[in-house]
Amino acid sequence: MIPVLEGRDLTKRYGAATAVREVSFAIGPGEILGVLGPNGAGKSTIVKMVTGLLDPSAGSVLFQGKRIGYDLSGFKRSLGFVPEQPDLYGFLTGWEYLDLVATLRGLHRRRFREKASAMLEAFTLYASRDVPIHSYSKGMRQRIVLIAALMHDPELLVLDEPFAGLDVTSALVLRHVIGLLASQRKAVFFSSPVLEQVDQLCTHLVLLKKGSVVAAAPLAEMQAGFAGLGLEVGFMQLTEQGDADRIAREIVAAVRSPAL
Repeated sequence: MIPVLEGRDLTKRYGAATAVREVSFAIGPGEILGVLGPNGAGKSTIVKMVTGLLDPSAGSVLFQGKRIGYDLSGFKRSLGFVPEQPDLYGFLTGWEYLDLVATLRGLHRRRFREKASAMLEAFTLYASRDVPIHSYSKGMRQRIVLIAALMHDPELLVLDEPFAGLDVTSALVLRHVIGLLASQRKAVFFSSPVLEQVDQLCTHLVLLKKGSVVAAAPLAEMQAGFAGLGLEVGFMQLTEQGDADRIAREIVAAVRSPAL
Protein backbone atom coordinates (compact mmCIF):
# COMPACT_ATOMS: atom_id res chain seq x y z
CA MET A 1 0.00 0.00 0.00
CA ILE A 2 1.30 3.44 -0.94
CA PRO A 3 1.23 5.72 2.14
CA VAL A 4 -0.98 8.80 2.02
CA LEU A 5 1.84 10.84 3.56
CA GLU A 6 5.47 9.87 3.90
CA GLY A 7 8.54 11.63 5.24
CA ARG A 8 11.90 10.28 4.11
CA ASP A 9 15.00 11.25 6.06
CA LEU A 10 13.72 14.77 6.67
CA THR A 11 16.46 17.13 7.80
CA LYS A 12 16.26 20.86 8.43
CA ARG A 13 19.27 23.02 9.16
CA TYR A 14 19.39 26.69 10.12
CA GLY A 15 22.99 27.69 9.52
CA ALA A 16 25.14 25.49 11.75
CA ALA A 17 22.16 24.36 13.86
CA THR A 18 20.21 21.24 12.91
CA ALA A 19 16.58 21.44 14.06
CA VAL A 20 15.47 18.11 12.53
CA ARG A 21 17.75 15.20 11.68
CA GLU A 22 16.81 12.31 9.32
CA VAL A 23 13.22 11.87 10.47
CA SER A 24 11.18 9.25 8.58
CA PHE A 25 7.55 8.15 8.92
CA ALA A 26 4.59 6.95 6.86
CA ILE A 27 0.82 7.27 7.33
CA GLY A 28 -1.67 5.00 5.57
CA PRO A 29 -5.42 5.48 5.10
CA GLY A 30 -7.23 5.27 8.43
CA GLU A 31 -4.08 5.78 10.50
CA ILE A 32 -3.45 8.51 13.06
CA LEU A 33 0.24 9.21 13.49
CA GLY A 34 1.17 11.06 16.66
CA VAL A 35 4.42 13.01 16.69
CA LEU A 36 5.34 13.50 20.32
CA GLY A 37 8.25 15.21 21.97
CA PRO A 38 9.21 17.85 24.52
CA ASN A 39 9.43 21.51 23.56
CA GLY A 40 12.27 22.09 21.14
CA ALA A 41 12.18 18.52 19.78
CA GLY A 42 11.43 19.68 16.21
CA LYS A 43 7.68 19.00 15.99
CA SER A 44 6.66 22.35 14.50
CA THR A 45 9.51 22.28 12.00
CA ILE A 46 8.36 18.87 10.78
CA VAL A 47 4.77 20.15 10.50
CA LYS A 48 5.95 23.05 8.34
CA MET A 49 7.87 20.69 6.07
CA VAL A 50 5.01 18.20 5.61
CA THR A 51 2.58 21.01 4.76
CA GLY A 52 4.89 22.59 2.20
CA LEU A 53 5.48 25.75 4.23
CA LEU A 54 9.17 24.98 4.64
CA ASP A 55 11.58 23.19 2.32
CA PRO A 56 13.72 20.49 3.95
CA SER A 57 17.48 20.86 3.79
CA ALA A 58 17.60 17.17 2.90
CA GLY A 59 15.07 14.37 2.47
CA SER A 60 11.60 14.58 0.97
CA VAL A 61 7.87 14.64 1.72
CA LEU A 62 5.64 12.42 -0.43
CA PHE A 63 1.87 12.47 -0.89
CA GLN A 64 0.47 9.28 -2.41
CA GLY A 65 3.97 8.29 -3.50
CA LYS A 66 4.92 11.57 -5.20
CA ARG A 67 6.99 14.45 -3.90
CA ILE A 68 4.69 17.26 -2.83
CA GLY A 69 6.80 19.77 -4.77
CA TYR A 70 5.71 18.26 -8.09
CA ASP A 71 2.16 19.53 -7.55
CA LEU A 72 2.11 21.62 -4.41
CA SER A 73 -1.24 23.23 -5.27
CA GLY A 74 -2.85 19.82 -5.79
CA PHE A 75 -1.38 18.57 -2.53
CA LYS A 76 -2.76 21.52 -0.59
CA ARG A 77 -6.22 20.93 -2.07
CA SER A 78 -6.14 17.48 -0.44
CA LEU A 79 -4.87 18.85 2.86
CA GLY A 80 -6.71 20.08 5.93
CA PHE A 81 -4.28 21.96 8.16
CA VAL A 82 -4.72 23.30 11.69
CA PRO A 83 -1.57 25.28 12.60
CA GLU A 84 -0.30 25.77 16.14
CA GLN A 85 -0.86 29.54 15.96
CA PRO A 86 -3.40 30.33 13.25
CA ASP A 87 -3.40 33.79 11.70
CA LEU A 88 -6.98 34.95 11.33
CA TYR A 89 -8.40 38.14 9.88
CA GLY A 90 -9.89 39.67 13.01
CA PHE A 91 -11.99 42.20 11.10
CA LEU A 92 -13.96 39.38 9.43
CA THR A 93 -16.85 37.62 11.10
CA GLY A 94 -16.65 33.88 11.61
CA TRP A 95 -19.01 33.32 8.67
CA GLU A 96 -17.04 35.69 6.40
CA TYR A 97 -13.79 33.91 7.23
CA LEU A 98 -15.27 30.52 6.39
CA ASP A 99 -16.75 32.00 3.20
CA LEU A 100 -13.29 33.24 2.21
CA VAL A 101 -11.73 29.82 2.83
CA ALA A 102 -14.52 28.10 0.88
CA THR A 103 -13.98 30.46 -2.07
CA LEU A 104 -10.24 29.77 -2.09
CA ARG A 105 -11.00 26.04 -1.94
CA GLY A 106 -13.48 26.27 -4.82
CA LEU A 107 -16.30 24.89 -2.70
CA HIS A 108 -19.76 25.16 -4.29
CA ARG A 109 -21.81 27.94 -2.68
CA ARG A 110 -24.73 25.78 -1.64
CA ARG A 111 -22.45 23.09 -0.24
CA PHE A 112 -20.51 25.75 1.66
CA ARG A 113 -23.66 27.12 3.30
CA GLU A 114 -24.83 23.63 4.27
CA LYS A 115 -21.49 22.51 5.65
CA ALA A 116 -20.63 25.75 7.43
CA SER A 117 -24.06 25.99 9.07
CA ALA A 118 -23.95 22.37 10.25
CA MET A 119 -20.44 22.60 11.69
CA LEU A 120 -20.96 26.00 13.29
CA GLU A 121 -24.04 24.57 14.99
CA ALA A 122 -22.19 21.44 16.13
CA PHE A 123 -19.26 23.46 17.49
CA THR A 124 -21.71 25.84 19.24
CA LEU A 125 -20.61 28.82 17.15
CA TYR A 126 -23.69 29.40 15.02
CA ALA A 127 -25.01 32.19 17.26
CA SER A 128 -21.63 33.96 16.93
CA ARG A 129 -21.24 33.51 13.17
CA ASP A 130 -21.79 37.23 12.45
CA VAL A 131 -19.54 38.46 15.24
CA PRO A 132 -16.04 39.76 14.28
CA ILE A 133 -13.29 37.23 14.99
CA HIS A 134 -11.27 39.77 16.99
CA SER A 135 -13.87 39.46 19.75
CA TYR A 136 -13.71 35.63 19.80
CA SER A 137 -12.07 33.78 22.67
CA LYS A 138 -9.07 31.57 21.94
CA GLY A 139 -11.28 28.48 21.98
CA MET A 140 -13.76 30.04 19.54
CA ARG A 141 -10.94 30.92 17.15
CA GLN A 142 -9.62 27.38 17.36
CA ARG A 143 -13.03 25.98 16.49
CA ILE A 144 -13.30 28.29 13.46
CA VAL A 145 -9.89 27.08 12.25
CA LEU A 146 -10.98 23.47 12.68
CA ILE A 147 -14.14 24.05 10.65
CA ALA A 148 -12.09 25.77 7.92
CA ALA A 149 -9.72 22.79 7.78
CA LEU A 150 -12.54 20.23 7.50
CA MET A 151 -15.04 21.93 5.17
CA HIS A 152 -13.60 20.59 1.91
CA ASP A 153 -13.44 16.98 3.17
CA PRO A 154 -9.64 16.60 2.93
CA GLU A 155 -7.93 13.26 2.44
CA LEU A 156 -5.13 14.22 4.81
CA LEU A 157 -5.38 16.12 8.09
CA VAL A 158 -2.33 17.76 9.64
CA LEU A 159 -3.09 18.93 13.17
CA ASP A 160 -0.52 20.91 15.13
CA GLU A 161 -1.69 21.07 18.76
CA PRO A 162 -5.37 21.25 17.72
CA PHE A 163 -6.73 21.09 21.29
CA ALA A 164 -5.12 24.37 22.37
CA GLY A 165 -7.74 26.60 23.95
CA LEU A 166 -10.63 24.15 23.60
CA ASP A 167 -12.94 23.55 26.54
CA VAL A 168 -13.61 20.02 27.79
CA THR A 169 -16.71 19.49 25.64
CA SER A 170 -15.13 20.79 22.42
CA ALA A 171 -11.99 18.71 23.02
CA LEU A 172 -14.08 15.57 23.53
CA VAL A 173 -16.06 16.29 20.35
CA LEU A 174 -12.84 16.82 18.40
CA ARG A 175 -11.37 13.54 19.62
CA HIS A 176 -14.48 11.75 18.36
CA VAL A 177 -14.35 13.64 15.05
CA ILE A 178 -10.73 12.61 14.47
CA GLY A 179 -11.51 8.99 15.33
CA LEU A 180 -14.55 8.90 13.03
CA LEU A 181 -12.62 10.44 10.13
CA ALA A 182 -9.86 7.86 10.57
CA SER A 183 -12.50 5.10 10.55
CA GLN A 184 -13.54 6.48 7.15
CA ARG A 185 -10.00 6.07 5.81
CA LYS A 186 -8.72 9.59 6.33
CA ALA A 187 -5.04 9.89 7.23
CA VAL A 188 -4.15 12.08 10.22
CA PHE A 189 -0.81 13.59 11.22
CA PHE A 190 -1.10 14.80 14.80
CA SER A 191 1.59 16.80 16.57
CA SER A 192 1.34 17.39 20.29
CA PRO A 193 3.49 17.88 23.39
CA VAL A 194 0.70 16.34 25.52
CA LEU A 195 1.14 12.64 26.17
CA GLU A 196 -2.49 11.95 27.13
CA GLN A 197 -3.81 13.28 23.81
CA VAL A 198 -1.51 11.03 21.80
CA ASP A 199 -2.29 8.03 24.00
CA GLN A 200 -6.06 8.49 23.53
CA LEU A 201 -6.05 9.18 19.80
CA CYS A 202 -3.19 7.71 17.85
CA THR A 203 -2.64 4.38 16.13
CA HIS A 204 1.06 5.04 15.52
CA LEU A 205 3.68 7.08 17.34
CA VAL A 206 6.93 8.84 16.51
CA LEU A 207 8.84 10.00 19.57
CA LEU A 208 11.32 12.85 19.10
CA LYS A 209 14.25 14.10 21.11
CA LYS A 210 16.34 17.07 19.99
CA GLY A 211 15.20 16.73 16.38
CA SER A 212 15.82 12.99 16.03
CA VAL A 213 13.57 9.94 16.26
CA VAL A 214 14.20 7.90 19.40
CA ALA A 215 11.27 5.51 18.90
CA ALA A 216 8.68 4.82 16.19
CA ALA A 217 6.08 2.04 16.06
CA PRO A 218 2.36 1.29 16.21
CA LEU A 219 1.12 2.59 19.55
CA ALA A 220 0.26 -0.87 20.90
CA GLU A 221 3.80 -2.08 20.17
CA MET A 222 5.27 1.01 21.76
CA GLN A 223 3.26 0.47 24.94
CA ALA A 224 4.20 -3.22 25.06
CA GLY A 225 7.84 -2.32 24.58
CA PHE A 226 7.92 -0.40 27.83
CA ALA A 227 7.54 -3.64 29.77
CA GLY A 228 4.31 -2.68 31.48
CA LEU A 229 5.68 0.63 32.77
CA GLY A 230 3.25 2.59 30.61
CA LEU A 231 3.69 5.18 27.89
CA GLU A 232 4.24 7.99 30.36
CA VAL A 233 7.24 6.38 32.04
CA GLY A 234 8.63 5.24 28.69
CA PHE A 235 8.38 8.76 27.32
CA MET A 236 10.25 10.18 30.30
CA GLN A 237 12.99 7.57 29.96
CA LEU A 238 13.50 7.89 26.21
CA THR A 239 13.54 11.68 26.20
CA GLU A 240 15.56 11.90 29.43
CA GLN A 241 13.08 14.30 31.00
CA GLY A 242 13.97 13.12 34.48
CA ASP A 243 11.95 11.51 37.25
CA ALA A 244 8.64 13.40 37.31
CA ASP A 245 7.80 12.26 40.84
CA ARG A 246 11.18 13.34 42.21
CA ILE A 247 10.96 16.73 40.48
CA ALA A 248 7.43 17.27 41.81
CA ARG A 249 8.56 16.43 45.35
CA GLU A 250 11.42 18.91 45.08
CA ILE A 251 9.03 21.65 43.94
CA VAL A 252 6.56 20.94 46.74
CA ALA A 253 9.38 20.86 49.28
CA ALA A 254 10.50 24.29 48.09
CA VAL A 255 6.94 25.59 48.29
CA ARG A 256 6.47 24.21 51.82
CA SER A 257 9.83 25.32 53.20
CA PRO A 258 9.38 27.80 56.08
CA ALA A 259 9.96 31.46 55.41
CA LEU A 260 12.95 33.07 57.13
